[in-house]
Amino acid sequence: MGRNIKDYTFFSYEVREALHISKKERKVIVECLKKISSEIEQSIDKHSKTLIVSYIELLLNYCIRFYDRQFITRSHSNKDVLIRFEKLLSEYFESGEAQYSGLPSVAWCAGQLFLSPHYFGDLIKKETGSTALDYIQTKLIDEAKTKIFDASKTIGDVATELGFKYPHHFTRLFKQKTGMTPNEYRNSN
Repeated sequence: MGRNIKDYTFFSYEVREALHISKKERKVIVECLKKISSEIEQSIDKHSKTLIVSYIELLLNYCIRFYDRQFITRSHSNKDVLIRFEKLLSEYFESGEAQYSGLPSVAWCAGQLFLSPHYFGDLIKKETGSTALDYIQTKLIDEAKTKIFDASKTIGDVATELGFKYPHHFTRLFKQKTGMTPNEYRNSN
């Protein structure tokens, strides 16, 4: 179980991101807790530790199932977060803040949306199929594509405006995402 504990990302969720469960799901959770409690209260034998760990793992797996279901059934709320995330990124780049504060991180975006980074990351992954970082990078590249066509700006200027400390990091990411360098993209269009 110690090797798999990292798979239970909900341990780093904030209290306000609590699991919303149905009465039927609550019954399942309570049953698991009763089994754990019962096993703890029994006389210890060579099977106690294994059974307790198994019941805890079962409880955690049910929690994962219920969180996954929650992301589906609360889709309307999740869409709202996605819309606010998109708006946050647009405003961040339009305001010129990136030039002074650097690239927006997943943790920064989550904080701006009043969510924990893990919950935010899980939500974005469930809604879009992409990680939050990939989503940010896609938005960044979309912004870059429009800025690249301003002939009065060098590629270094564009990189700085987007929040990159070093232009070659921008070039590397741009090529990774588009298959061509910023200069190749500028010249091809």
